Amino acid sequence: MRNVRWVPSFLVLSLIWGSSFLFIKVAVTAGVEPVWLAFWRCAFGAAALAVCCLVLRAPLSRDRVAWGHAFVVAALLNAVPFTLFAYGQTQVTTVLAGVFNATTPLTTFVFALVLVPAERPTARRLAGLVAGFAGVLVVLGVWDGLAGAPLLGSLACLGGTLCYGAGFAYTRRFLSGRAESAATLSLMQIGTATLQLALVAPLVDGAPGWPGPQAAFGLVALGAVGTGVAYIMNLRIIQAAGPTVAASVTYLVPLWSTLFGAVLLGEPVGPATLVGAALVIGGAMLTAARGGRRGAATERIVPGRPGGRAGRPALDDATSAH
Repeated sequence: MRNVRWVPSFLVLSLIWGSSFLFIKVAVTAGVEPVWLAFWRCAFGAAALAVCCLVLRAPLSRDRVAWGHAFVVAALLNAVPFTLFAYGQTQVTTVLAGVFNATTPLTTFVFALVLVPAERPTARRLAGLVAGFAGVLVVLGVWDGLAGAPLLGSLACLGGTLCYGAGFAYTRRFLSGRAESAATLSLMQIGTATLQLALVAPLVDGAPGWPGPQAAFGLVALGAVGTGVAYIMNLRIIQAAGPTVAASVTYLVPLWSTLFGAVLLGEPVGPATLVGAALVIGGAMLTAARGGRRGAATERIVPGRPGGRAGRPALDDATSAH
């Protein structure tokens, strides 16, 4: 932690993932259908990761069990939530989508309690869960009969974060501790998600369409940078500063999405959104906190195991959803 050279990469990573909601909004506004948007996002991400694997000489696994787990993770962390967020942003603003995305540590904690035996509920983490849930209710405007935001679009975004939570917990339980490199597992995951979406998109959204240059640039950036290069940046931050520090990028993402939505798209930012966002981020921080000597001890990076730490699987819920 004394070496802070990872800080610029950390800020750039939060900027990349915070801008994802801007690119999604531009694409859906230009008429890109949600499932096709998710497909192009994964396709360009897989292409970027394939180049990284070639450079790193990281071969794909031949283990059928690994591919089976990658199939499940691809659906939970990419194919389904990417589609749900794209659909959600046809109705909700970039600002709200970023706030809803910040609930991911909360949903991850809930699913981890079920799937990961080592997870234990504490008073602090349960308080964080309650605070985050209260923040969602504030953003939705429950006192006005859920009139604070379009209900269907909001539920789609929240459904996406539920998928993220289940996916991160499943990854920790079944995939991240494997011998394959993080680059290999990432390519297996994103590549499988691309194939899943390629099969579903024509059935749901018909023939693909290609938008104008502005939205097309957004799709390429969203995939190659936000879903490809960003994964490698995140891994380097994990190696330099530890998984918990890397996971805290989630708290900066809604700040960027709010800034881009308000300044570039002219989206409103009401007091309920700000209060709700503060509750969500505060709750996520409490939920992610481990505390004590045990928490500090688990931050030691395991030599020879990229992204790993003592007593924990590699990439232990440290990859932020976006």
